[in-house]
Amino acid sequence: MPTTHPETRAAEPGPDEPNALSTDTLGVQTSTTQQSPVAATVTTRPDAPTGSGTFVFDFADGNKDLKDLLGGKGANLAEMTNLGLPVPPGFTITTDACRWFLLHDEEPTELAVQMEEHLSRMESRLGRTLGDADDPLLLSVRSGAKFSMPGMMETVLNVGLNDASVEGLATHSGDPRFAWDSYRRLVQMFGKTVLGIDGARFEERLDAKKAAHGSTNDLSLDADDLRALVAEYKDVVRAETGRDFPQDPREQLSMAVLAVFRSWNTDRARLYRRQEKIPDDLGTAVNVMAMVFGNLGDNSGTGVAFTRDPASGRPGSYGDYLEKAQGEDVVAGIRNTLSLDDLARIDPASHTELQRIMHVLESHYKDLCDIEFTIERGRLWMLQTRVGKRTAAAAFRIAVQLVDEGVIDMDTAVTRVNGHQLAKLMFPQFDPKADRTLLATGMAASPGAAVGRAAFTSETAIEWAANGDDVILVRRETNPDDLGGMVASRGVLTSRGGKTSHAAVVARGMGRTCVVGVEALRVDPKHHEVTTTDGRRFAEGDVISIDGTNGEVYLGAVPVSPSPVAEVLRGETLDGRIDADEHELLDAVQRIMDHADARRRMGVRANADTPDDAAKARGFGASGVGLCRTEHMFLGSRRGIVERLILARTPDARNAALQELLPLQREDFVGILEAMDGLPVVIRLLDPPLHEFLPDFTTLSVKVAVAEALGKRDAEAEELLRQVQRLHEQNPMLGTRGVRLGLVVPDLFQLQVQAIAEASARLKKAGKDPRPEIMVPLIATVEELVVIRHESEKTLARVATETGVDLHIPIGTMIELPRAAMTAAQIAEEADFFSFGTNDMTQTVWGFSRDDVEAAFFPQYMEHGIFSVSPFESIDVAGVGRVVGIAAWEGKEVKPDLTVGVCGEHGGDPDSIHFFESIAIDYVSCSPFRVPVARLEAGRASILGSTQVASDTR
Repeated sequence: MPTTHPETRAAEPGPDEPNALSTDTLGVQTSTTQQSPVAATVTTRPDAPTGSGTFVFDFADGNKDLKDLLGGKGANLAEMTNLGLPVPPGFTITTDACRWFLLHDEEPTELAVQMEEHLSRMESRLGRTLGDADDPLLLSVRSGAKFSMPGMMETVLNVGLNDASVEGLATHSGDPRFAWDSYRRLVQMFGKTVLGIDGARFEERLDAKKAAHGSTNDLSLDADDLRALVAEYKDVVRAETGRDFPQDPREQLSMAVLAVFRSWNTDRARLYRRQEKIPDDLGTAVNVMAMVFGNLGDNSGTGVAFTRDPASGRPGSYGDYLEKAQGEDVVAGIRNTLSLDDLARIDPASHTELQRIMHVLESHYKDLCDIEFTIERGRLWMLQTRVGKRTAAAAFRIAVQLVDEGVIDMDTAVTRVNGHQLAKLMFPQFDPKADRTLLATGMAASPGAAVGRAAFTSETAIEWAANGDDVILVRRETNPDDLGGMVASRGVLTSRGGKTSHAAVVARGMGRTCVVGVEALRVDPKHHEVTTTDGRRFAEGDVISIDGTNGEVYLGAVPVSPSPVAEVLRGETLDGRIDADEHELLDAVQRIMDHADARRRMGVRANADTPDDAAKARGFGASGVGLCRTEHMFLGSRRGIVERLILARTPDARNAALQELLPLQREDFVGILEAMDGLPVVIRLLDPPLHEFLPDFTTLSVKVAVAEALGKRDAEAEELLRQVQRLHEQNPMLGTRGVRLGLVVPDLFQLQVQAIAEASARLKKAGKDPRPEIMVPLIATVEELVVIRHESEKTLARVATETGVDLHIPIGTMIELPRAAMTAAQIAEEADFFSFGTNDMTQTVWGFSRDDVEAAFFPQYMEHGIFSVSPFESIDVAGVGRVVGIAAWEGKEVKPDLTVGVCGEHGGDPDSIHFFESIAIDYVSCSPFRVPVARLEAGRASILGSTQVASDTR
């Protein structure tokens, strides 16, 4: 448990004091704090940059740990330089300079002077001058943020060429075509990137030149063609900007650097950061490097290589090579690339050296490396390296391979994979090679791939599923009455709602594929059809396919590949049904999961409301049930009994309803306790708003009004309307629900407590080991808990006496209101455990209605950077997380053995789990299908630690 009160905080450092900093070899202070495991949710904001200081560093003065300052590319170029690998000379302009520019729309005062100093040093070292008319030094200017953002920001090559230096380059290289091709590339890149000219204006002219030669290959153009093309490009620049292409090489360099700074805030870069949850205020570094030329003759080229296959994880080098080309040509796809085996045949010496360097880099970084290289007239140069991106399957395979090779240990292997990757492996996916017709796109609410006939009502879905059909339940939005249809369906599709809507939450809990909020679909249940905004339609019964991983909806059936990983994690045996590659993957997953379980501190329980759900959760490795929602037991035919109970006007009527419910509830609890025998089951007493168990107010009003209009009064309906009117609430989510319902409707909670006690007594007599825990929901003040606890203890004692069975059942509470959190010390005196309901806590802390806000204005909040991820999806550490942290700390201060858990949707969110580890939460609870993800992330959190996040909550 924490040893410092969350309200206590060390004094903030002054503007000249270090803030978790150390001095590196550059003589500047840089952060030594590791990136938080929940960077997606909270990232320490960089201090505001000042307009003075050191903004430019030579490659030789950095290292791979300075990504905050030098960006990922600059830090790794420095690391390769220090390893003695062949890196062209260069320097890095820091992220501080970028952030200053973005804040003030001007470069820092000292930047130009520092750039000139480093450029002059490079010129002296190489014996060449930028833009010299005889033997010019040329430069590349590339972006390089802390986190990789491939293709999102800008690059300018061949900076320094002009009308004079191009002639000198042609003479010195002995290759006029190469010189004019390089100048052509500069004018095109500079025009598009720096001057903002539509790239199509240049492409049109290039295509026309190639077409004149009857070719689509740029190698068909000779020096004269390229010289003419440069002239045309310069005409485009003059026409579009009103000025000539700049001939001063240093002006080119300055303009290119500022263009890279500006590219941090392009629409595509901001969108990418939102998707990848990268903070907007980090800025990018800029790397200025001496050009090496892959387009300088037949023995030159450029390529990209990986030290292992990033798709499968198989050992061996993989990559692409392009002769007589510059770096951007490989990714642009202008020509078909060659393999590294082809390079071995074309240039064996360079290939051998590349293999040596790849081994050095993988050994040094102890991971798969992604490498960009250029060969200039037979000499190999390294332009970039980074830890390479990989598929989910490759991540698990590579992590275990490196363990077996003695490169890393199992702790490190667990940190090399994550819950998002595991989730991708667990759910079925569409065959990536299959043809498909995209209909619309919504929010990906629950992963997986599902195909089936579109059913517009739950009744239809149940009927068709009973006949053996695969079904997709299609609704505008779902409600609790749709549960049967959701259970019967392969997937759920709604045109409304967000990631925390009823459809999304229930589907995730059941492991059903779900796509919500598909605004392009107009669902018309009356006419049994769906129409898209572009006029396409499908009818009830037509086959559709939905992808819960990316939110896409397809017309027709798309082939689905099942997941053997999920089957293995459920404890099933697949011998004989899988090939060697799959066996290797499954072995890697199992080894990593076993180690994560051994290392994790937090328990992982499941949200389960039925014996089937509990059994699935247990198979997936859950250590109990953290939330059994009893309201789901009162749907269908039982809803009428609860309605009679709530509307009862006499004790006899109320008791009759209670006695009808008691045996039903008892059997419910017997089933779920038996399925979790020997493990804790936290049973939440009835929590839903009152209106969910009453006739619909609007429908009833219309029925009465129509009867009156026809002169046929319906006395029974009128009396029912009066009662519903009496109980009607404007805001039912904050009305009569949870503990309030238990206090307003006499004996309702005690019926449930009695059923729990009797179920436990029966199982104990049968030699079982039931371990129920009773949770009182929506507590705002300790006095509410005192009343319910007192009545519950009397009920438990009575059942124990009647059955002759000793019953010790813990009674705790759900902390989901800010007042409960702020008075946690008082509530802990009366509670045996806390469980944080972070869904409602998020609603009440933010003042959001989760059923409305995601569709209403969350897109705008994302667009403006108000948050990078929905607070219902990942815990709001600074607000909701702080409230949870304070309450957990104060509860344990009063009662050190108090068990503290989390049972909201955040319990299965990988980023949130790291935060819960940092505040010493004892367990998280999530849907059964998220249990393996939570187990893995709990292990990762224990290994990585979350010290930065913990300090943020204090």
